[in-house]
Amino acid sequence: MRRIVYLFGLLLVAGLAGAGWVVAQVPLPPAEPLVQTSYVCAADVAEGCGPDNSIAQLSGSENRISLELEEVPDVLIDAILAQEDRNFFSHSGIDPVSIGRALWTDVRHQRLAQGGSTITQQYVKNVYLTDDRTLLRKVREAALAMKLERELGKEEILERYLNTIYFGRGAYGVEAASRAYFGKPAAELQVGEAAFLAGLIRAPESAEPTRYPEEADRRRNNALVRMVADGHITQAQMDEANSVPMVEIVLPRPEREGLGEVVGAEYGTEYYVDEVRQWLIDEFGAATVYGGGLRVYTALDLEAQRAAYESVTGTLDPANPDDPAAALVALDADNDVIAMVGGTDFEASQVNLALGREGGGTGRGPGSAYKPFALARALLDDIGMNDTYDAPGVKVFPGADDGADWRVTGGGSPTGEWSLLDAMRVSSNTVFAQLMLDLGPARVNEIAHQLGVTADIPDVPAVVLGAGEVSVLDMASSYSSFRDRGMHRDPVMVVRVTDADGRVLYSADRDAERVLDEEVADLVTHSLEGVVTSGTGRAAAVPGHTVAGKTGTTTNNRDAWFVGYSCEISTAVWMGYPTGDAEGNPRLMDDVRGIQVTGGSFPAEIWSDFMTRALEGAAPCDFPDVDIPPASSTTTILDCPVDATDTTDPDTPIELCPTPTSSSSTTSTTEAESTTTTTEEPPPTTSTTAPPTTSTTAPPPSTSSTTAPAEPDG
Repeated sequence: MRRIVYLFGLLLVAGLAGAGWVVAQVPLPPAEPLVQTSYVCAADVAEGCGPDNSIAQLSGSENRISLELEEVPDVLIDAILAQEDRNFFSHSGIDPVSIGRALWTDVRHQRLAQGGSTITQQYVKNVYLTDDRTLLRKVREAALAMKLERELGKEEILERYLNTIYFGRGAYGVEAASRAYFGKPAAELQVGEAAFLAGLIRAPESAEPTRYPEEADRRRNNALVRMVADGHITQAQMDEANSVPMVEIVLPRPEREGLGEVVGAEYGTEYYVDEVRQWLIDEFGAATVYGGGLRVYTALDLEAQRAAYESVTGTLDPANPDDPAAALVALDADNDVIAMVGGTDFEASQVNLALGREGGGTGRGPGSAYKPFALARALLDDIGMNDTYDAPGVKVFPGADDGADWRVTGGGSPTGEWSLLDAMRVSSNTVFAQLMLDLGPARVNEIAHQLGVTADIPDVPAVVLGAGEVSVLDMASSYSSFRDRGMHRDPVMVVRVTDADGRVLYSADRDAERVLDEEVADLVTHSLEGVVTSGTGRAAAVPGHTVAGKTGTTTNNRDAWFVGYSCEISTAVWMGYPTGDAEGNPRLMDDVRGIQVTGGSFPAEIWSDFMTRALEGAAPCDFPDVDIPPASSTTTILDCPVDATDTTDPDTPIELCPTPTSSSSTTSTTEAESTTTTTEEPPPTTSTTAPPTTSTTAPPPSTSSTTAPAEPDG
């Protein structure tokens, strides 16, 4: 018997020594970085972007906000230790008493129990192991827990555990859990709330208060009982904490869809945030965006965004299927995108109408809003603002349309010709068609790209009348280069990105590049002032402020634009139907609330309303004076009759003639006002478009007291 006892003792010592050797040899795998939620903030947050001041949170399957142990309130630590591991600070990674209790449960129920694991073991399982319920996994768990306790202090293990444990509702860690259930940081938790969170740890989904209210109350009570037993709280505190059902305390369970909750969604911020999200994924990868704890500082101005949305929806009714859609982009003096209306219902359509093809839709023809690019090219080629061109109501250019005749209509002059200055003011198609053939479309497109148009534009003469496709953002960006006197900055939506510790990962490039001579940019701006003061864009006037801009309407009124700027803000507005009719044909704006929509009607009104709001309180600012040299051509400007008639409608008297003004630094001939509205001429046609149909419509409504002349093509 002594030999048998000796043999068993020897085997026991060998077993213990072997177990010790195994524990010593088991490598501790490197812990993966904690997945953390990323936050997106608006322009009013310059530092410290986080859960309390963000407009959106980007997270995948894990919503996590890491805390240091000192930031976790004692009441929550007490509740979790009482519920999960009351001997945490005294054991060495495993608790033999708890393990014995769990083994007894295994024997009684003939299965492996989940109880008995210490906080250290739970952390090891969550970070290093799988959820397999096998004896081998439990042995490895215990071995790694003991090894971890030798390498890390108790406080470090507890901090890591509190930041990794799952609490349901997609929340990992105590901070995310507190916000998910109670809408406040963990530091503000009360006794009952802390006890409820502690009770969730073992099986959070089965205690969701909105689905299982009785189980939620039972879990809270169990944790409170243990807190009383451990001396953390009194019986009176427990009774008070149990007095209100949990379902009446927690927030409603969110149903996460799309981006989740976004601040300002009621006025279109989701389109802005979604574009930021896509950019972040391209720049950093989805794993980092949804789990890297990024802090994203954007240029979005929430007040400007609200004004933009209300200007669009105050003019058009999103609920009316007969009303077109509209998009708006506004850039501030730094070319930051302060507002973007890409749509009015993100849940119904995620296509961002402000971004063209980049936003999931299509580009739209800019109409005559492309004419300033041709004017800039002309000025660089020493064609003067006072140089004149023939201006009939209709002009045919043999072979100009890829061998076919190019028939252009609109913008005829009562005198038979227009200077380029007046041709811009009245948006003369026939003049700019001639100019385009003189310049060459490729050279005009080159200028457009330098100014900020990123879309591919065909090298065809009709591009000056809107044959290409552009985005609303492109147009706002390119016109800002005129505003900035020939300097261009790429538009910025994301200003800066940092990690959770504040290390800068990205900072927007704010460098400006000269793309146009200063004098040329100022002359283009001067011509666009005339469009607003006495031309096709008079509905875009902003009381008390000097603005410049251009209308644009495409063939058969499919698209309508107003693009312009003050000294501070460059804004583009587009209007049209995003999709075709039931037969797949383009929907035309030939009868919207009884009018044929042009750039000088609804788009100009939306633009004016937004700019009036955006510039409220801003000091008036004038554009630089310009010196317009005399005409370099030999053509003589004809005398202008007082009551000339438009060649396309001889029964409608108009006054399109310039009224000379004098200034020490400016010679301008565009200050005359049209006292009577003309009817709109048919838009131009090319071989790729349907022939125009002549129609007579009522003049578009205007926000000004005098109605603006309708634009020949837009």
